[in-house]
Amino acid sequence: MAEQMLKVGDLAPDFELLSDRGEPVRLSDLRGKKVILYFYPKDDTPGCTSQACGFRDNYLAIEERNGVVLGISTDGQKSHQKFRTKYNLPFTLLVDDQHAVAEAYGVWGEKSMMGRKYMGIIRSHFVIDEEGRIVQAEVKVSPADSVERALAALG
Repeated sequence: MAEQMLKVGDLAPDFELLSDRGEPVRLSDLRGKKVILYFYPKDDTPGCTSQACGFRDNYLAIEERNGVVLGISTDGQKSHQKFRTKYNLPFTLLVDDQHAVAEAYGVWGEKSMMGRKYMGIIRSHFVIDEEGRIVQAEVKVSPADSVERALAALG
């Protein structure tokens, strides 16, 4: 369903989603900071846990580079709270239950597991600069590569 693929240099689509704490988070409110916006399929599954823990383990380095991390999936607030608490994640998880933001970023698409096709979030990340422009777009990225490449893009 990805209409357009976002490219480096594009203005990141703005959005407002509820956080795991039930507070609205708007991307444009983070101007002046670098944002690692990452999309993942499901809370507390192996790949998603490894990706989240990778960002957690490098969070100090991200903050030192004036960065913040936002994780987005279609899971609900309670699921996000449990996931965040279980793995002591220092960053915010956002609820995209209608997958509108995933679609805006071109990462909602057909997936298949054991021969069954279904729609879902394609693991990816976007690094957004202080002015709100995309400086890196990685779609269908592995959990380990995602953390490494996003860190590198922060400079």
